[in-house]
Amino acid sequence: MAVTVSLVSVFGLVLFFLLRSHSLTPGAAFAAVMFGFFLASSGAAGPINEMTAAIVHAIPSR
Repeated sequence: MAVTVSLVSVFGLVLFFLLRSHSLTPGAAFAAVMFGFFLASSGAAGPINEMTAAIVHAIPSR
């Protein structure tokens, strides 16, 4: 678990700086995929899924 949280932090920081520098390269895509992969396997996955579902249900449908 500690390794996963560390990797989420590292890939999150890398992705943040790549997005701020407008660097759209294969490296940025790799960082985004790895960030998502490690975030999904961390303890934050459940609350993120619940928050996303709540937002989707809060949006009125036509």
